[in-house]
Amino acid sequence: MPGLAAEQDAVSLVRRVARALNRRVTDIVALLFNHKSAGSLGAVAGFAIAVVFAWRFLRPSQGRPRRPAPKRPPATPAAGATDSVVSDAPEPVGDSGKLVTRQFVAKRLSGCRKVTCQLLGVVFEEKTPEELQKHATVRPSVVELLLEISRHCDLYLMETVLDDKSEENALSALESAGLFRTGGLMKEKVLFCSTEVGRTSFVRQLEADFHIDTSLDIVSQLSRFIRCQLFISSMEGRQLAANIFNSPTLEQFFS
Repeated sequence: MPGLAAEQDAVSLVRRVARALNRRVTDIVALLFNHKSAGSLGAVAGFAIAVVFAWRFLRPSQGRPRRPAPKRPPATPAAGATDSVVSDAPEPVGDSGKLVTRQFVAKRLSGCRKVTCQLLGVVFEEKTPEELQKHATVRPSVVELLLEISRHCDLYLMETVLDDKSEENALSALESAGLFRTGGLMKEKVLFCSTEVGRTSFVRQLEADFHIDTSLDIVSQLSRFIRCQLFISSMEGRQLAANIFNSPTLEQFFS
């Protein structure tokens, strides 16, 4: 390259000058000690200028400004890192309503840790024991709500039935709806009895602090013993006890 060749020629020239100066050093030193004349001083000055000239050419080019290192573009996070950041972000309030549901469930339960709930007319579409003998249909809108309740507290489901077939229909419908899939609600927590008195006794024995039922008689009898109750009924304006709430459906109460 032309630039590189020119630089090498300059270095070679300086080296030749330096060798010539080295040969003159001895003569100049001798001249200084033997002839202290003006000519000698002029020779010394010329020598000093030559040395400075040689040093400037031979020294490393430290004074040259260095090019700044090119700035690297910011690293793009890997796909896995991006997923991690996204998964840690707070869930939007409007995303499928899950966050809203959790807030309302926690608020409505008011710290209650054990909940008992009737099946007919609340969880099932069927409303009478006679209908349950033939079939059981879980209302789709209550599935996620019941699972959420079971995450907050100990949930028991119960019903008054006429025969074993009714029990089988009820358990099969609950299982098909996926209510046993999380482990919060188990088949052992689904209780059956033959009379409403038995259902009342179940709630008392379990020492529930929140009960949900469609029977006004049961709700009234339990009002002295249960901290909170939800009476599922379409009747409005009915005077109930202070610890008894009234709602047409389970979903409306927790929404």
